[in-house]
Amino acid sequence: MQVSVETVGNHERRLTVSLPGDRLQSQIGSRLRELSRSVRIKGFRPGKVPAKVIEQRYGEQVRAEALGELVRSTLNAAIDQEKLRPAAAPRIESAGEEGDEVRVVATFEVIPELGTIDVSGLAITRPVAEVTDADVDRMIETLRLQRRTWEPVERAAQDGDLVQLESSAQAGDVRLPAEGAERGTTILGSGVLLPAMEAALKDLKAGDEADVEVEFPADWRVQALAGKTATVHVKVESVSAPQLPEVDEAFIRSFGIKSGDIEQFRKDVRGNLERELKGALMNRLRAEVVEKLVAAYASTEFPPRLIEAEARAMSRQAEQQSAQQGRPGEKIAHENFLPAASRRVAAGLLLGEIARQNELRLDPKRVSETLALIASTYEEPEQVVELYRQDPNLMSSLQTRVMEEQVIDWVASHADVTEQTLSFDELMRPA
Repeated sequence: MQVSVETVGNHERRLTVSLPGDRLQSQIGSRLRELSRSVRIKGFRPGKVPAKVIEQRYGEQVRAEALGELVRSTLNAAIDQEKLRPAAAPRIESAGEEGDEVRVVATFEVIPELGTIDVSGLAITRPVAEVTDADVDRMIETLRLQRRTWEPVERAAQDGDLVQLESSAQAGDVRLPAEGAERGTTILGSGVLLPAMEAALKDLKAGDEADVEVEFPADWRVQALAGKTATVHVKVESVSAPQLPEVDEAFIRSFGIKSGDIEQFRKDVRGNLERELKGALMNRLRAEVVEKLVAAYASTEFPPRLIEAEARAMSRQAEQQSAQQGRPGEKIAHENFLPAASRRVAAGLLLGEIARQNELRLDPKRVSETLALIASTYEEPEQVVELYRQDPNLMSSLQTRVMEEQVIDWVASHADVTEQTLSFDELMRPA
């Protein structure tokens, strides 16, 4: 095997590998002979199909498969021989027979030289929190709110009430809607309506009407009202007060606890909160470690093609989310994602290099624990576990996540760490 490496730019390498053509012919012949023993063709007994017939029918497919396998194994061997470290899978420029040789040309970006990564000087703030009885009480109240019913009342609306209303807005010569009124519902105090609207509704009961001056924000979703002051006419159709269920056996059983026991219910609620807490703590720590680690290597140039590919993937994902939100066909330029893609690529390569330099290995026990944690949030956890074990892509994604978390924990244990005690609510609040 003859190998040559050409440097193309700071990060890209072009690898050319040549090897005797009989290597390919040998693999093709071996595959055809194996196929002749198992293939079934009408008119021939099993194992008695002439080699010429096998080659005519399957020769092209077998040649392509053999070449593909030879290219993969040859590239891997050449990369190892030259001690190259690709940042992503090589792009095959050409592969095929040239005279009595097989020649493969591939290009790829390499991981930049990062030197020994010393994390001891990174100042990391590590959040710590625990689930308290008060957190459990608040979650139970939240569950009661989710199961509330509504009872019409004759009084004026107040915070927490469900209000059905009609509304129209007049801004200069513009009236929205042009005719009639929009109908809707809101829960006062939820912040869905603008403050002026909520304040006006609190003085009204079913059947009441009012006009209120409302200043609409510049980024208001209705362009005709954005940044303008309008007179909004509202008419309250009904006001309903919330009726919260008692935390009794029936309520508890509705969450799958057959015994209806309050202590078991609180235990389950605490367990769910602790799972959320564990995930939130890791997300906060991951963000902190990645931010400080990437900042420490801000002057390092990372592979541009890899960054662009990541930005394009992020763009496609954003377009898919846009379509799911009712905006199909929306195009989002990948350039918008280049800064975020650059950080993501830098973080991935740095964390991978830390794992390599410190010989960190995937912990199978942690993989099993994480899978069990994921499965426990479903009604049939055994089926979820089986789904992961049968799907290589799901399992690979899980293993990647666990390995990253192991590296994050390792960095935090070797950096200059300051603990920050937070309440459950503070931790779960969006940053």
